[in-house]
Amino acid sequence: MTHTITAPTDVDLVHLRRCITLAREALDSGDEPFGSLIVDAEGMVRFADRNRVGAGDHTRHPEFAIARWAAKNLTEEQRAAATVYTSGEHCPMCSAGHAWVGLGRIVYAVGARRLSTWRTEWGLPEGPVAPLPINEVAPDVPVSGPAPELADEIRELHARSAGVNLT
Repeated sequence: MTHTITAPTDVDLVHLRRCITLAREALDSGDEPFGSLIVDAEGMVRFADRNRVGAGDHTRHPEFAIARWAAKNLTEEQRAAATVYTSGEHCPMCSAGHAWVGLGRIVYAVGARRLSTWRTEWGLPEGPVAPLPINEVAPDVPVSGPAPELADEIRELHARSAGVNLT
């Protein structure tokens, strides 16, 4: 069953803004600017992380860390009822991890294709993985995004990460 992609709600935007803060922390620590968190059915943030690929392990995405954490710490029912928030749409690796663990809805601020387009505009090489939409990898996962009101802030973080001056 493929879900219709919906727009993020006002509550979603609060969590997405926290993801941007985590992305900024990642960038300030020398990593690529991505941040994610998982919220349970009661609205409580259960785990949050940022990108940690700076040491060379490019599987250390926060979305993948969330899937691993959830598999270890939440029941099947809790995982299915949880929502994962992320500054950038899941890559195929993270989408697959999310689906295999049985997590619920994903809400993202900026889509993978938008990030890829920015990189191309800035003359940067393409990433090693295709920028596939989440539902092409995990068709049964409900998805909300993007959040256009957050795009400029995320674009600035990615430009700074790439050494691009936007002014």
